[in-house]
Amino acid sequence: MKNKSLTIIFFTVFIDLLGFGILIPVLPTFASKVIHISDFQIGMVVATYSFMQFLFNPVLGRISDKIGRRPLLVSTILLTATSYVIFAFTNSFTLLVISRALAGIGGSNIGVAQAYIADVTPPEKRSAGMGIIGAAFGLGFVFGPLLGGILSEFGYEVIGFSSALFSFTAFLFAFFMLEESKKNTEKLKLKRSDFKLIDIKFLKEIVKNPFVTFLMFLFFIIVFSIANIYGTFALLGYKVYHFTDRQNGYLFGIMGAVSAFVQLGILKILIKKFKERTLILFGTFLLGTGLGFLPYGGNFTDVALITIVFTAGTSLLQPVVLSLISKYSPPDIQGGILGVNQSISALARVFGPLWGGWAFEYWGYEYPFLTGAFFTFVTFLLVYFLLTNKRLERNQI
Repeated sequence: MKNKSLTIIFFTVFIDLLGFGILIPVLPTFASKVIHISDFQIGMVVATYSFMQFLFNPVLGRISDKIGRRPLLVSTILLTATSYVIFAFTNSFTLLVISRALAGIGGSNIGVAQAYIADVTPPEKRSAGMGIIGAAFGLGFVFGPLLGGILSEFGYEVIGFSSALFSFTAFLFAFFMLEESKKNTEKLKLKRSDFKLIDIKFLKEIVKNPFVTFLMFLFFIIVFSIANIYGTFALLGYKVYHFTDRQNGYLFGIMGAVSAFVQLGILKILIKKFKERTLILFGTFLLGTGLGFLPYGGNFTDVALITIVFTAGTSLLQPVVLSLISKYSPPDIQGGILGVNQSISALARVFGPLWGGWAFEYWGYEYPFLTGAFFTFVTFLLVYFLLTNKRLERNQI
């Protein structure tokens, strides 16, 4: 059942993220060329998606602890499909924000998907299990952006309808194929507190475990570092290097291919040979180096090579840190903690694009990428001095 469940959750997330991937490389250029909004407003649009995830990730995580993972996954994927249909008819900044807000609520199911994987994998295989979500992201970013770049030549509304079609396919796949992973939910009743957007009491419960709190803080910095380029990476190609939508799509496709290669293949090998701390240090080195050199690429080939470097870094970092968070979380509130962690990382994806868009427009195109490199270096220092192997063994910070 475990292998079957992992396979089905992989394909469900992959198909849904294929629709997500189609839209991502062309969203900034669409907003700039068609709606004619500023670089900072583009950052706001990107941040809207993540802000909704910040609000709803913990809610969906807590609810899934009570009623199961499957109902949340099925319903949120359908909501995502609806958001893409709205995008197909978007002709204003307001409608674009509404579309991304609904997509953000739908995309808040990633914490639930992670909890699903935690349900069906033993602790020693948790990193590899979490890598499945990363691999689904990666493959979605291989084929999605390539399709998005090609489909942009037929009109942006075609991109919206195509994304909706893939997400609706994922909805049908989950509805008919996905089995529930969490057992004994019939004994658990939903409380009003489970629906709170910000549950202070639950946050205090998490803070009681300083080790998990520290790991979540590391994850926040890592996500913020890479989130600086979410809205500006395509703008860098479009405005500075004069890449086409198709070329931007190729770059996002390269990101996806590297991510899938690392998380489906290399990560399993590295986990057996190296400790988590070593992998985190190596990942931060690759990520920081890549981000630092990105605004100085010069041509498509150089930018593609740099993209491989920083993507390899983030592909190592995220599943390893996630596995540590899930490994040291109490089993009865694991879904809630993973949901809060996704919410915190979503907040990083709010601040990242807002700062990135503002810095790109008012300071210069280099600054979003240099910001990411700086905070990645901070992460390296924190891990090197605080996350020692002895402390990992003692579960203490």
